[in-house]
Amino acid sequence: MLCRWINGQIERQCENVHQIVVQMYPVIWQRQMAVPRHFRGRMTIETVSVLCLIVFLSGGGRVGGGATKNSQLWSGVFGITLVEGQDMPENVQGDIYVRYRLGEQKYKSKNLCVQANPQWRERFDFNKYEDCLEPLQVEVFAKRGRKSEESWGMFEVDLSRLPVATQQLYTHVLDEDKGRLVFLATLNPCCGVSINEFNKTPLEQPDERDQILEKYSLKNSHKSLREVGFLQVKVVSATDLTSTDLNGKSDPFCVLELGNSRLQTHTIYKTLSPEWKKVFTFPIKDIHDVLELTVFGEDGDKAPDLLGRVAIPLLTVQNGQQVTRGLKKANWGGPAKGTISLVMEVHYNPVRAGIRTFKPIEEKFLEDNPKFAKKVLAQNIYRVRKITMALLHTLQYIKSCFQWESRQRSIIAFLIFIVTVWAWELFMLPLFLLLLIGWNYFQITTERISSNQDLVNMNMTDDEEEDEKESGKKGLMDKIHMVQEIVITVQNILDEIACIGERVKNTFNWSVPFLSCLACLVLFVATATLYYIPLRYIILIWGVNKFTKKLRNPYAIDNNEILDFLKRVPSDVQKVQYSELRAPSVQSPPRRRR
Repeated sequence: MLCRWINGQIERQCENVHQIVVQMYPVIWQRQMAVPRHFRGRMTIETVSVLCLIVFLSGGGRVGGGATKNSQLWSGVFGITLVEGQDMPENVQGDIYVRYRLGEQKYKSKNLCVQANPQWRERFDFNKYEDCLEPLQVEVFAKRGRKSEESWGMFEVDLSRLPVATQQLYTHVLDEDKGRLVFLATLNPCCGVSINEFNKTPLEQPDERDQILEKYSLKNSHKSLREVGFLQVKVVSATDLTSTDLNGKSDPFCVLELGNSRLQTHTIYKTLSPEWKKVFTFPIKDIHDVLELTVFGEDGDKAPDLLGRVAIPLLTVQNGQQVTRGLKKANWGGPAKGTISLVMEVHYNPVRAGIRTFKPIEEKFLEDNPKFAKKVLAQNIYRVRKITMALLHTLQYIKSCFQWESRQRSIIAFLIFIVTVWAWELFMLPLFLLLLIGWNYFQITTERISSNQDLVNMNMTDDEEEDEKESGKKGLMDKIHMVQEIVITVQNILDEIACIGERVKNTFNWSVPFLSCLACLVLFVATATLYYIPLRYIILIWGVNKFTKKLRNPYAIDNNEILDFLKRVPSDVQKVQYSELRAPSVQSPPRRRR
C-alpha cells in the first residue's frame, strides 16, 4: 500500500519535476545534456532521483525556478590580451595560433607565420559566471598544411583569484624548446545583466531609471568608457510558429544574443503561440552590436529545432514601442513561419559610443570550421564584380572627358581640373567627402534616392539540399577536397573585399545615421585641422606617436581606426539580414523548376 501511495504521489508530481528540469535547460544544454522526452511519462523513485541529481550536477544549486535565472547571469568580464610569443622555433614551416577555453566560451587567435617572437596583440573577453569554477585553458598550435596540427603546449590558468580591475601579466613556458607565451588578464566588474518578470522592469522603477539615465548622460561621458549603454528587452510573445511535434504543437523557448552575451526564456509546452512575458537587460559594449533573437522548439534528448530568428541593430530600436517582427530562416534568408513581439529600450552615451567605434571590434566566440558553399562563393564574386564595374564605369567616365566624347562635359571637366590644381589645399579632400555625404543626405531626405537602392537581392532561401546531394558524389568531392582550403580562403577574401566596398558606400548613403554623423564630425575636424595646421607638422606628430607608442605602452594593441570604424558599418548582406520582412501584397505563382 505504501509503495502504491508513493507511486501515485510521484505520478501527480512528475509534471512539476519535469518543469523544474526544463527550467534548468540552459545549464543542462550548455553542458551538452538533455532531459529525455520519455521522462515525462510514468516516473519511478529512481527516475526522480536521477533527474534531481542531473539538476544538481549541472550547476543549478537548489531545485527551483531561481536557479536557472542565476545560472545565466554573469557578474564580471575577464579581459585576456594575447601579447606575444618568445623564443619560439624559427626553422619550422607553417602558421602558429592560440586557442582559449573557459567553460563553453572558446576563442581562436589569428594565424601568424612561425617566428621567434610572433606578435598577436589581440583581446578576448570571457563572461564570469558564478557557477563556473573551471580554469582558463590555453593551448598553442602549429599548423602545417590543411590537416597537420601539432600542439606546442597546453596549460591552465586559475582566474578565480584575479583581483578586480588590476592588470596581471602571465608568462608561461610551453613544451620543450617551444618557447614562452605572454598574455595579460584583467577582471572588470559588470552590472546591468538581469532577468525579471513582466511587472518588475528596471526602467519602470523611477529610482533605477534615473540612475541609468544619469550613468549614461553626457556630463558623465568621462567615466567608465567601456560601459557604452543599457538595453532592456521585453519578450512578450510569439504567434503562429512552426509545429515540430506529432501533435501539431511545439515546445518553444527564445534565446537572446547580444555580441557574446546570451540569455534565454523558459519553455512553454504544447503551443504555437507562447507568451513568455519576460524582461531581459544587457550592458552594451558596442552600440553597433545587433540583438539576435532565435526561437527554438525543444525536442527532448535531441538538439532543439530552430523555428526562426530575427536580428535587430541597436541603433534602429524605437524606445518603448511594441514591435512585431516576422521570423526568418536559419540562414537569414526568406521568411519562416511565425512572428515575435518585443518592447525594447536602448540608452547609451554618444561620446563613449563614438570613442568605442574606433576601437577593435569584439571577436565572436569560436564556432565550427567554415564549410565551402558554392552559393556563397558565387554571391561574393557577384558582389566584388558589382563594385569593380562601378569603379570601371567611373574610370570610363573620366576617360570620356579626356577623349572629348561630349564637348560640353569635357570643357567643364577641364575648367574644374585647372581651378582645382591651381588652388588645391589638402583640407579640400575631407571637405569634398563631407560635401558628398551632405549631398547624399539631401537626396535621401527629399526621397530622390534611397539608402537601400543598391541592395543586391541576396535571397539565401534556396534549399541547401543541393549542396548535400552534391556532397554525396564522391568524384566531385574528391576534386573539391584537394583545393577546399584555397577555395575557402578565396571565398573569405572576396567577402572581405566586397564588405569594405559596401561599407564605404553605406557610410556615404546614411544607412546608419549615427555612423554617418560621426563620419561628418571626423571629416569636419580633419578639415579644420588641415586648414589651420601645416601638413608637415601633422606628419611629424604622427611619426613621433608611431615611434614612441611601443615605448609608452609595451603591450598596446595595434589597430587601424579607419578599418575599425568601417567594421561597424553594415554591408549589403548584413542590411538584408537585419531588414524587417515586408508583408506580401499579392501572392505570385510558384516558379517551375527547369
